[in-house]
Amino acid sequence: MILRRFEAADSAAILSWIKNEREFRMWSADRFGDYPSAPEIIAAHHEMCSRSGSFFPLTAVDEAGNVVGHLILRYIDDEKTEVRFGFVIVDSSKRGEGLGREMLELAKKFAADELHAKRLSLGVFVNNSAALNCYKSVGFTECAGDGEQFEVLGESWKCIEMAMDI
Repeated sequence: MILRRFEAADSAAILSWIKNEREFRMWSADRFGDYPSAPEIIAAHHEMCSRSGSFFPLTAVDEAGNVVGHLILRYIDDEKTEVRFGFVIVDSSKRGEGLGREMLELAKKFAADELHAKRLSLGVFVNNSAALNCYKSVGFTECAGDGEQFEVLGESWKCIEMAMDI
């Protein structure tokens, strides 16, 4: 697997992995509007955010050249020492094969080597146990605090912060 810069054409594959609104909200919270979203919305969002120079959308590609994962990295501090991971997703037909962990390990290396990050962070809904376990497996730990509650699909979802020093 390699990580490469996100291309607009990747959006269709990414959205095809999301089978319902619950999965869509677990992945994007409210960042991409209504479900279902459209590839153009994802591509336009990433293009606009990338102009800042602090936002780095990446796509994971397997040895055969297939798009198998996606995530973004972005600086969240003026000193550019903390990088936040977001929109982490893996091809739904390949989940459970370790691709998420492999993609995150590559992203950690990219954050350290290319972005010179000292700290990584992310937010995850506690009811997204697969993601939570994957993040723990690569070294993220839950930050102190109660987490933030969000009303999603008529339910209250708790979002916790996770972080790690690199």
